[in-house]
Amino acid sequence: MTGILEQIQKLYALESCTFAPVSGHEGGRNRIVTVSRNGEKQYVLRISALGDRSEEQYLAETEFVRFLAENGAPVADVIPSVRGRLVERLVIDGKAAFVCLFACARGMLISDNGYRYREGAALSEYFYNTGKALGAIHRLSKAYAPVHRRPDYFDKYNMEYLDRLIPEEYGELKAAVAKRLEAFRALPTDKGRYGLVHFDFSDGNYHIDMDTGAITVFDFDNCMNCWYMFDLANLWIHNEGWTRHETDPGKRFALMRQCFDFQLQGYQSETDIPEEMLEKLPLFIDMVMIENIVDELECCAREGEAPDWEDIGDAAECLIHGIPHL
Repeated sequence: MTGILEQIQKLYALESCTFAPVSGHEGGRNRIVTVSRNGEKQYVLRISALGDRSEEQYLAETEFVRFLAENGAPVADVIPSVRGRLVERLVIDGKAAFVCLFACARGMLISDNGYRYREGAALSEYFYNTGKALGAIHRLSKAYAPVHRRPDYFDKYNMEYLDRLIPEEYGELKAAVAKRLEAFRALPTDKGRYGLVHFDFSDGNYHIDMDTGAITVFDFDNCMNCWYMFDLANLWIHNEGWTRHETDPGKRFALMRQCFDFQLQGYQSETDIPEEMLEKLPLFIDMVMIENIVDELECCAREGEAPDWEDIGDAAECLIHGIPHL
């Protein structure tokens, strides 16, 4: 790792900086290193060496992030190398690795603050600002003309691939997924509904400035062309953490709806979403659950581990039995 960092120091003029590797999380695809100058974190370095994505895909991601940042979206910008490249290719242990440097997002993860929002501010502000940040990204995505291409949803989410990925003993799950994919294929894909989305928009991928409430989004590593409703449905699912203390299902659903309504207000302050798509929220929640299941199964395959039903069981049960809204 030391030799690699020495190369990166020269590529990005970081000779006066210090590097601190970040512990990986389960399912993580990249090596992450924070870069500090004079004791202050300034950049986040990402080294991708799995070999599961092409240089074109990394270019497509970073070009999108640069476009968003240049046009005022609240995202952590990508920093070019001294050669003006958004992505640098290195060789690590005989394998190609792709290096990207990003600005360090101002603020902190809400989880690092014990899931407490900033003092003196209503939690509704947090939900509104989250939706507003997402809306700004989607507004600009609708005007984006890519140079390099990120995958489309069905490039990956198709039964030819998923039939191989999902174990044979999970027959009911396969059937449930196939049924949803058929429904997804009937959805409109015009520019107002379908475009380049974050695809992992959650509180682990944005920082909050606890002085102002401003949100800065990062980690577009999974971005793909999909329905904008996917990112909104992912917000719905992550609201579960704010409502799990309520044991009554009816009251819990009302709280989930309240959180989402604030997020939607923030979102619609930046861009619109057709009402007929909002009415399909349960279907898009199913789409997010399929992504969660696929991600877990892919992680098991990479690690050479057998899938554990406990890790996918809740989402699978919702899909198999048609349980709406998670």
